Amino acid sequence: MDTKEKLAGLRKRIDEIDRELTDAFRRRMEISKEVAEVKGMGNMAITDAAREQQIVDQAAARADGWLKGEVKLLMRSVIAISKEQQRKILLSSGTPLLPPPRRPLRDGIVCAFQGVPGAWSEQALMKLFPEARWTPVEFFEDVFLAVKGGDADYGVAAIENSKTGAIGETYDLLRKYGCYIVGRTWVDIRHCLLAPAGTELSDVREVFSHPEGFRQCSNFLKGRAWDLTDCRNTAVAAEMAAAAGNGRTAAIGSRRAGELNGLATLAPDIMDSADNRTSFVVISPEPEYDEDSSLISITFSTAHRSGALCEMLLPFMAGGLNLMQIESRPASGEKYRFFAELQGNIMDESTISTLKHAASACEYLEVTGCYSST
Repeated sequence: MDTKEKLAGLRKRIDEIDRELTDAFRRRMEISKEVAEVKGMGNMAITDAAREQQIVDQAAARADGWLKGEVKLLMRSVIAISKEQQRKILLSSGTPLLPPPRRPLRDGIVCAFQGVPGAWSEQALMKLFPEARWTPVEFFEDVFLAVKGGDADYGVAAIENSKTGAIGETYDLLRKYGCYIVGRTWVDIRHCLLAPAGTELSDVREVFSHPEGFRQCSNFLKGRAWDLTDCRNTAVAAEMAAAAGNGRTAAIGSRRAGELNGLATLAPDIMDSADNRTSFVVISPEPEYDEDSSLISITFSTAHRSGALCEMLLPFMAGGLNLMQIESRPASGEKYRFFAELQGNIMDESTISTLKHAASACEYLEVTGCYSST
């Protein structure tokens, strides 16, 4: 047998193997399509780094030593093609980015808030749900537990202050418990220095407040040799100052918290900024939105590489969606999770298209609410 005949025989064997590879690849892409549909129904990330590494490692373990590197490259290429196919399917599918909305509740509403009467979150409830039954809980996380557990229909949680910025714990809890934002409002924060009647400013030695209260009144506190004791809530701080009753303790909180605890106002409006405001979100176990909703909240993560965030944000510019806010929170390893608020309505087709294009450019994207601000 001459070399031409031998080469022809080898090529015939390669053609047979290529047919087998093509058939196997087609079957794999058919399953990948089903995976995309499942991910779409669950609003799950296209990229699963741990699963991808498992696939590569398993394939490399089956390969001869001299081929391990090439097998890893092959599997990485197959995975990349599979993910691109999933992106195409999810972009063209009718899978909703947000579950269908429930009707807003009207009667017999129970709302959870963190703190005690006199807390700023209670004042947000006065504005949002004046007729509801309010349930105070001890910690921020308890608000989310009450909503997810069915003990409360809605919860109210602070998410941003005009001076100190985002309240990271609320963002983390939104993701942890899978709650939806269904409303948002701003409350003017007018901090006062509160103390038992008869206390003079020169008598004060210790001040109670929430850490945010201290930060928002940093200029007033500067240069004063007071012990600053953190509390879960500014209204709890007022309770503690009243309980101490020794003429040496004070609290930073609302005038209402002072009145409820029989405290006098030693100094009104001590916050650094005259327009100090805090934004509170309303959370629910189900989304609530309609054609009048004007804001969309999303959470997403990108690849840990240069330009990844820019690529994800470009569709918003192209689609004309105004990005109102973006915050980052540490995730696993060196990665970060982002939270953003956009102007738009999830019922608008162009908005849906823009969000789906943004989702295809990142590892994970979830819509956490469509709502309006009051």
